[in-house]
Amino acid sequence: MLPCFDLSCSVYSGHQSILIPPFELETCLSLWLSTLSQYRVRDTFCSYSVMEFCTKGLGTQTELLKARGVNLSCVRSCVVIAEERPRLALTHSFSKLFKDLGLSTRAVSTAFGSRVNLAVCLQGTTGPDPCTVYVDMKSLRHDRVRLVERGAPQSLPLMESGKILPGVRVIIVNPETRGPLGDSHLGEIWVNSPHNASGYYTIYGEESLQADHFNTKLSFGDPQTLWARTGYLGFVKRTELLDASGDRHDALFVVGSLGETLELRGLRYHPIDIETSVSRAHRSIAESAVFTWTNLLVVVSELCGSEQDALDLVPLITNVVLEEHHLIVGVVVIVDPGVIPINSRGEKQRMHLRDSFLADQLDPIYVAYNM
Repeated sequence: MLPCFDLSCSVYSGHQSILIPPFELETCLSLWLSTLSQYRVRDTFCSYSVMEFCTKGLGTQTELLKARGVNLSCVRSCVVIAEERPRLALTHSFSKLFKDLGLSTRAVSTAFGSRVNLAVCLQGTTGPDPCTVYVDMKSLRHDRVRLVERGAPQSLPLMESGKILPGVRVIIVNPETRGPLGDSHLGEIWVNSPHNASGYYTIYGEESLQADHFNTKLSFGDPQTLWARTGYLGFVKRTELLDASGDRHDALFVVGSLGETLELRGLRYHPIDIETSVSRAHRSIAESAVFTWTNLLVVVSELCGSEQDALDLVPLITNVVLEEHHLIVGVVVIVDPGVIPINSRGEKQRMHLRDSFLADQLDPIYVAYNM
């Protein structure tokens, strides 16, 4: 079953598929799970937004769903298709929440694809559990990958996006010099594959942009091979886990979008890390997004409680960002729920939010400047 997923894969594989439009899921949260149970679906694909809808909206209704006969023991694989870092907490919450409905904890996995290549890596049902590593956040800000023990100070858990598919070559590249990087470096993910996209459909004739993204070459090392630039930062690591054939596999770890990283004080910060810290600052913060404005860090937080709490959130937000990331917040904007734009895949549209902020279109509850 393929909610929000391309029908072409089912045509290629010859399997019967069921498509569920996103708006139907929004009006009936249990539709997806009920369909899985009713048709005894073995393989399903979804986005993080669908998984989040179910986790938040059906979290207290598992007993009711069980009484209705919803049984997810038939599901062999539930794959999240995304152009972002795997949401470790969300996938674990989803697995734990619907375990009572028969969902296997091994069923939920992630896959990574981008506009230049829809299928870079995928988790297989016969393979080992997804590998999770812990990296030092301080090193990551310098584009270095240093593995640390779980629970170490400033450690960040990263789950692999999947096993690199057959026929797909992945290389980690310095986005500025376009030279290949070693295993201990964070760089842009470049892909070489027969199923790479050939270009964007555009009426503007941006041939130079097309060539830069879809037919680019390394500056040294292997200057003949054509690569496609995904626009995402990550690294490749040979896992210690064995698959069904007894071999170790190369796992791809996606850290974040290159275009959305924040360059502050000469260091590279990933918005999701700051946003996670902000969301933990107070239970009234429903969602957060960050971006930069004239070298200032701007934090936009949605308030799900009383508007009287808005003023109290400001010092909590500034303190947690300073303590965990050593950054000074320049502007804090408190807004109503739903203001932060999110696309159909559940990804925050930070640049659209920034444009609305600059155009004074957010209609905030409260704004604090620390300039």
